Amino acid sequence: MKVLVINAGSSSLKYQLLDTDNQEVLAKGLCERIGIDGKFTYKAPGKETIDAADVAMPTHSEAIQAVLNALVDEKNGVISSMKEIEAVGHRVVHGGETFACSVKIDEKVMAALEECIPLAPLHNPANITGIKACEAVMGKDVPQVGVFDTAFHQTMPAKAYTYALPYEYYEQDKVRRYGFHGTSHKYVAQRAAAMLGKPLEELKLISCHLGNGSSITAIDGGKSVDTTMGFTPLAGVPMGTRSGDLDAGILEYLMNKHNISMAEMMSVLNKKSGVLGVSGVSSDFRDLTAAAEQGNERAALALDMFCYSVKKYIGAYAAAMGGVDAVIFTAGVGENSAAERMSIASGLEFMGIHMDPEANNVRGKETVVSTPDSPVKVLLIPTNEELMIALDTAELA
Repeated sequence: MKVLVINAGSSSLKYQLLDTDNQEVLAKGLCERIGIDGKFTYKAPGKETIDAADVAMPTHSEAIQAVLNALVDEKNGVISSMKEIEAVGHRVVHGGETFACSVKIDEKVMAALEECIPLAPLHNPANITGIKACEAVMGKDVPQVGVFDTAFHQTMPAKAYTYALPYEYYEQDKVRRYGFHGTSHKYVAQRAAAMLGKPLEELKLISCHLGNGSSITAIDGGKSVDTTMGFTPLAGVPMGTRSGDLDAGILEYLMNKHNISMAEMMSVLNKKSGVLGVSGVSSDFRDLTAAAEQGNERAALALDMFCYSVKKYIGAYAAAMGGVDAVIFTAGVGENSAAERMSIASGLEFMGIHMDPEANNVRGKETVVSTPDSPVKVLLIPTNEELMIALDTAELA
């Protein structure tokens, strides 16, 4: 089945056309600066790359039309007509408690997505816009599927998702741990089972999605039982620009002392903190590594804090599940930084993790990076959220 995967932002739209029968990416690209002076990129194996500025894309509908035009183009297209696209899969950031799995989109689902907007005011409106734009351009006969970042974590028990606040805040306002990166964690867990040659239902896994945004998830029998991100993606380990977990009393103290508003404080926590805030150098881990190697102590501290925090969560989640069969590293940092993987895993020998320095000296390749005799396996698995979205979409459509 040919599935078009859409990840819509407020002024951007990422896309991939995949053939789920052989898991091949037929074409992919990005629509940027929608509503301003649009920029359009398109890449397909064996075809000419398109990188065009000032493309007329006043709304997401024109962006979708630009994508379809490129896909069926006589010279650079990969399909003969729009009819070859059998379904569209949409990444949706927040499904609240309503969606515990991917769903085929209808009027009831759209209404439920609207209700989730207060939980993700920056992301869900854009995702909804992308869905409506596809329907406007492609018609109602093409099935559309919503795949939610939060859905995989809906299997968490109440003891893991409930905050120690007055319970009415959960009952009335739905304040709870939701978790994110669920599509990525689900994908790498399935690949881990295949690599280990065991049923997913028999495995205890710890998935470390480490990048500019990072989250760690405990996966027991294929189900998420705990995760580091919370009500928002701000919680958990220090990230590129996000603070991760901290004492909430700090907010009142800083707001009063510096006379700043809650909006300003949230901007600090989301955009100026994390490894950027500590290092004063960059939110990019490659820049931090280079700075640390040149003797920048704050860059080195930022990296140490990040790795220490991930290490603590691995230990905590192994305890929560009563053991662990494998630890997975994925996403930008997890897939590409041998130094960070080694720093995180070092010192965990007591719980059966033994790294192989030579095997670990690799980037972006699905492989085992622990020693052959390591009781707990350490796996490097490049994530593929688009493929996971496409496979879910094909199954439902």
